[in-house]
Amino acid sequence: MTDIEGKMKSEDIKSEDIRSRKDRQTGSAHFGDDDFDEENVDDIGDASWREVFHSCCVHSSSEWGWIFFGLFMVLFFLYFFLLGLDILGSAAKVIGGCTAGALFDDDANPVAGVMIGILCTVLIQSSSSTTSIIVSLVGAGVIGVRAGIFMVMGSNIGTSVTNTIVAMGHLGNGDELERAFAGATVHDMFNFLTVAVLFPIELVSGMIYELTKAMLPSDDRDSNGDKWEGPIKKLVSPLGSRIIIANKKVAEGIAEGNGNVTCASFYPVTCEGEPSKDNCKVGLIACDKKSGRCPAFFQDGAEKSDDVVSGAVCFVLALVILITCLIGLVTVLQKMLMGVSTRIIYKATNMNGYLAILIGCGLTILVQSSSITTSVLTPFVGIGALQLEQMLPLTLGANLGTTFTGLLASLVATGVDSLHVALAHLFFNVIGIIIWYPIPFMRNVPLRAARTLGRATRIWSGFPILYIIVIFLLLPITLFGIFTLFDQGSKGFTVLGTFIVVFLGLLVLWTVYKWRYAGLKERIVKGFQAMQEKKTAMGNLPQDMKFVKEELARLRDHTGLPEQEPEPITDEKEKETVTEVDREEA
Repeated sequence: MTDIEGKMKSEDIKSEDIRSRKDRQTGSAHFGDDDFDEENVDDIGDASWREVFHSCCVHSSSEWGWIFFGLFMVLFFLYFFLLGLDILGSAAKVIGGCTAGALFDDDANPVAGVMIGILCTVLIQSSSSTTSIIVSLVGAGVIGVRAGIFMVMGSNIGTSVTNTIVAMGHLGNGDELERAFAGATVHDMFNFLTVAVLFPIELVSGMIYELTKAMLPSDDRDSNGDKWEGPIKKLVSPLGSRIIIANKKVAEGIAEGNGNVTCASFYPVTCEGEPSKDNCKVGLIACDKKSGRCPAFFQDGAEKSDDVVSGAVCFVLALVILITCLIGLVTVLQKMLMGVSTRIIYKATNMNGYLAILIGCGLTILVQSSSITTSVLTPFVGIGALQLEQMLPLTLGANLGTTFTGLLASLVATGVDSLHVALAHLFFNVIGIIIWYPIPFMRNVPLRAARTLGRATRIWSGFPILYIIVIFLLLPITLFGIFTLFDQGSKGFTVLGTFIVVFLGLLVLWTVYKWRYAGLKERIVKGFQAMQEKKTAMGNLPQDMKFVKEELARLRDHTGLPEQEPEPITDEKEKETVTEVDREEA
């Protein structure tokens, strides 16, 4: 018998009794151990493929039955998780469709263009849709190529808000929240770092513009492509389209109208006869193009407010579906992985990074959304089945895969400008990967930043909410508003914008100084710790009160003191109390 077989047999015999990695010969933690979260990645030993095969494929008949049942439940929750993401995206498009369309402006300066890309993607919850709209607007001549390039940079940042929201589904478990939030924000960190490097280079030299321009055909071309719907979308859309369908033409129409078309131009919704695609003039909520059937939240005679309310209801419904399925998915996966060694799991998932990029790219092309790819992978990072080092290349592949949608959109547009922007989006991500992934030192920059954000959730579990509000809403809106001042054609607004930018620059420098040398970091950490302690105390309050009552009852029994009944409050007693309170206030 080999040493490996002996170790495997020893672990199999005692697996029900051992609850700590310290008691195992291999020294590895198993899912469900008491000290599972104390194991560092560097402490995990290397398993053999023989051990992986034994853990995967050697089971009794009853165990195989539970495995197949678990896989069925995983697919069940995964399907409705994807359905929730589909409804969430459609609802966000309905809620923010008019606003997103009004944001697109060819006169926007580069910084405002990036902020437009972020805000539009956050509003409609899909970088693929944002990029497709940008490509279509460039093809129609509404937006210039250079402005479109900066907007797709912003859409790359905005797309990561979805998996960050999904990570919040682990709020009930501090260990899972730390891992899941790090797994979600590693996407953010890559996108932020890539924009931070390539934005000034593109602004000064137009490198991406010139590089992709050299790849274009010399003459204009007729539209000869077609839209492609991924297989996952085909599986989910039949049910999702019965609930709500977003009308993407509203945002495109408002953007192309140059102020002549507003959201009111699409209302009220009117139908001639039975509601269907051919019989109705639709607003933000559309009818199915294939079947002609209108969804459940479609309303004949609806105004804009009615559709927005329907979108908000569907948004909440989608969040409930997402959280429920996330809890179910995580619970089933944890049960299936219970007792499995981390050595074996990491051996099975430890693929070559460049292969992982290709897999992430392929998955995203299939589902037509990088948000779906990263959102599905985030729970696996949360439960510890996928390392952060493996999440990064899969995320990079998802970024590449989402450019496929823009390329398809460019194929159905006339001219080469739309293809120019689509190629710029592709090479923006390719150059970002070349900068941040091949060299280990550079690769560790987004990984360390994501781990730092993950550890922040340990200090205060409400940090993810603050992060989403500040990074994806307050900061883009503020910067968009400030840099729009420079596009007003007024010297007064230009001077005002200059003063605000200089003030913000000085404020940033002052904050950095305070953070590093004046104790600002320590004060903020203490403030987060105080909020977390207060939250923990409030959560434990009912249990603490129950304990106090039990202790008082035990003391009464021990001392023999009779239990005092509360004294009834009479009208005179109440008047005396009120009089005393009034006297004290006076």
